[in-house]
Amino acid sequence: MKQSKIFYFIVSKFFKILLMIYNRCSAKWLEKLPDNEKFIVACNHASNLDPLIVGCFFPRRLRYLAKEELFKGWFLGTCITALGAMPVSRESNSSAAAALKSFMKLYQEGNDVLIFPEGGRTLDGKLQPLEAGVALIAAHEHAPILPVFIHGSFKAMPPGSAFVKPTKLRVTFGKPLRFSDEVYDSKAGRKVIMDSLNSAFKEMEAGE
Repeated sequence: MKQSKIFYFIVSKFFKILLMIYNRCSAKWLEKLPDNEKFIVACNHASNLDPLIVGCFFPRRLRYLAKEELFKGWFLGTCITALGAMPVSRESNSSAAAALKSFMKLYQEGNDVLIFPEGGRTLDGKLQPLEAGVALIAAHEHAPILPVFIHGSFKAMPPGSAFVKPTKLRVTFGKPLRFSDEVYDSKAGRKVIMDSLNSAFKEMEAGE
């Protein structure tokens, strides 16, 4: 466990420095992150770079699901594993229920979990409609959501690209979204959660 934490620290710091130098990547926090609260970290998704960016600038190790093809290369596979990624096959990923259970299990084990509510990478660089899975997880676990928005990753490495361009990157960690038990425990409350997250994303997207 200790070796795992050390390796995570080394990998995260290495890529953080690399992103700051090559992509002039910067991070902005709209509110200080509490030390004793675990979050569902919800981020927009425009590039395969996104989990790497969030994983490097978030102060704790995030756990998330990633397509198994990303683990085939030794270097990338080793690095994203150190940053908290868990491989999932296309067949497993096609089951929304299985993915939701996996996220819930990770959260229940005491992890901050990273999820991309759009369901896949945007093909035009713009925020896509959000899927309801994030609200289901949050409601089931009574978990707070930390909205995160990345600017520039679509230009730096759009879908289909094998190389990273030196485009400037910026990641904004928004204000945590917390809800009452009444909201978490009602079906109508899921819409409240989704509307709140969508509004947070829109606000951060506009703040370019």
